[in-house]
Amino acid sequence: MSEERVLAAVAAGDEPEIDRQLRPRRLDEFVGQEQVREQLAILIDAARSRGEPIEHLLLSGPPGLGKTTLAHIVAAETGVTLRVTSGPAVEFQGALASLLTSLSEGDVLFIDEVHRLQRAVEESLYPAMEEFSFDFVSGKGVGAQALRIPLQRFTVIGATTMVGMISAPLRDRFGATFRLEFYSQEELATIVRRSAGLLQVPIEDEAVGLLAARSRGTPRVANRLLRRVRDYAQVRGDGKVSPQLAQEGLHLLKVDDQGLDASDRRLLQLICEQFGGGPVGLGTLGAALAEEPHTIEEVLEPYLIQLGFLARTPRGRIATGSAYRHLGLAVPADAPGAAVAQAAELFVGED
Repeated sequence: MSEERVLAAVAAGDEPEIDRQLRPRRLDEFVGQEQVREQLAILIDAARSRGEPIEHLLLSGPPGLGKTTLAHIVAAETGVTLRVTSGPAVEFQGALASLLTSLSEGDVLFIDEVHRLQRAVEESLYPAMEEFSFDFVSGKGVGAQALRIPLQRFTVIGATTMVGMISAPLRDRFGATFRLEFYSQEELATIVRRSAGLLQVPIEDEAVGLLAARSRGTPRVANRLLRRVRDYAQVRGDGKVSPQLAQEGLHLLKVDDQGLDASDRRLLQLICEQFGGGPVGLGTLGAALAEEPHTIEEVLEPYLIQLGFLARTPRGRIATGSAYRHLGLAVPADAPGAAVAQAAELFVGED
């Protein structure tokens, strides 16, 4: 368990049942993302009052912030069926046609990792989103015929961790785009308390704060840490999650005080020690870590950049002075933010 990624990408349809149990079902149950919630509430109310399907929506942001949850909420609030798929799963036009023709009036089609749609599939989606029809060619050569299948009016909700990789034609067909940001510790504490109540896990307030502080600003991580610490408290304690048991459980998981796990620290150490702080290319990092480059870019990097431990440059990734300091390494004079990190070290030394 100590080597398991705390924040792991979950493919559409592969989500654990316990995650579905903890998911908010209505907009007023959803914690955080205030502006997104307010705008979604207006869109939903307006569409309901007109008796129309809600506009196509694009949700972006790092993994685990609630994109899938919001898609479920939109479907629940409008009283329609949600169909879930992912970009890599829709491999050819026939698969897309099967999905679209199965939708009823007003249904929501949620496409996770929409930036990974095949180009031919993406181009077939354009008329479906704009004109609610599916165009395809039947036959080959001189006998080929262009046919059009009418579709029910439906809503596409796309989710992406890399909005820049979505082509402009596809992006333009979404009526509204929302960016989800990392959560505050207060919001994560509210989520941990709610989840603990649903799981019937007794937990002390100080332990709630401890989990919230180490959840990487991400509700999915907060819920997973809660479950792992719950297990630890049941085996090593009396079942109640105290601050001490929470601390011991997090130490066993190798989650440090910034919420970094073994994979995060390995990435930083590789850049700092093996590549002299960078810059180093994403492909090189992937080969050195035996990880897919897109996993590094989508899963590991966002939070490290948010903390100021990592910087992206045209030449590659660079470790900052704060990263060296967090790892307990000497800060090179030419590292980004070196002066700030060294000043912090002096301040701590004076204390």
